[in-house]
Amino acid sequence: MSPDGDRLTHFNEQGRAVMVDVSDKPVTARTARAETRIAMAPETLRRIREGSVAKGDVLAVAQVAGIQAAKRTSDWIPMCHPLPLTGVNLTFSDNGTDTLFIAAEVKTTGKTGVEMEALTAVSAAALTVYDMCKALQKDMVIGPTRLVFKTGGKSGDYYADECRPAENPASD
Repeated sequence: MSPDGDRLTHFNEQGRAVMVDVSDKPVTARTARAETRIAMAPETLRRIREGSVAKGDVLAVAQVAGIQAAKRTSDWIPMCHPLPLTGVNLTFSDNGTDTLFIAAEVKTTGKTGVEMEALTAVSAAALTVYDMCKALQKDMVIGPTRLVFKTGGKSGDYYADECRPAENPASD
């Protein structure tokens, strides 16, 4: 049981881990967006932006790593269902000084959500950036990593407070 008294769905009657049975859930369109960041020295960020890191185009490789990770999330996270993803998009931005921001939006039409796929995508992309830049700097800091929003499914939509969409006033 959860602290709220709800039965936790990832445990069986013996209290052992179980992959949730989604057989009876309806198929719905589902989307999730996650984000993370990597704090680094200004010189490291400059080299990434200029494409002058010895191992190659850091953001191109991180993009592919994030997409691959989203597609293989169920191989990494034991209780995740393998999902047929319909879209994965990673974007990169920076603050111009010392922080690289990574976001991933993942979509499917299925019986379970893609939150873990989005979180895995940004995590793998950040780890790839670290791997490709560790010769320049070993003390980069990854995180925080978080779910920004998810749509679809039985539990409905979720938005981090500052990401909640604006209310649409009724038109005249």
